[in-house]
Amino acid sequence: MLDLECFTYLHRALESTISPIVILATNRGRSVVRGSDNITSPHGIPKDLLDRLIIIRTEPYTRDQIVQILKLRGQVESIPIEDDALNFLGDLGHRTSLRYAAQLLNPAYQLAKIYKQASVNTKVIEEASELFYDAKKSAEILKARESEFLK
Repeated sequence: MLDLECFTYLHRALESTISPIVILATNRGRSVVRGSDNITSPHGIPKDLLDRLIIIRTEPYTRDQIVQILKLRGQVESIPIEDDALNFLGDLGHRTSLRYAAQLLNPAYQLAKIYKQASVNTKVIEEASELFYDAKKSAEILKARESEFLK
């Protein structure tokens, strides 16, 4: 979303004696630098600034990584969760997002407490996922019921 003027300012700031640490995140490929006369560059970043960057490639989490992260999150938040429920939540997070799966932990735990269960099981995670939609499911519902909303 940065334009050529912003990149010029960043470049000048990086040359300063008290140079800041700047972190940029992008998912753009080879594209036009905004605010330029159709200058194309990798990530839409001017080449003179691009030469000064360290590029760190990121990948989506695997299902096993999601399970490990959710297990740690449950431990940190003192949420007892059964192994089969953790695997179910990992599958759900892999289909939707890690954020959605992590956000389901607390509502599932509250439901487990209401049902006087010692730990979170698959049933309460399923119930929590029916109460709270992930972003994709919410967008699908809005698209399907588009005519019912004000425009």
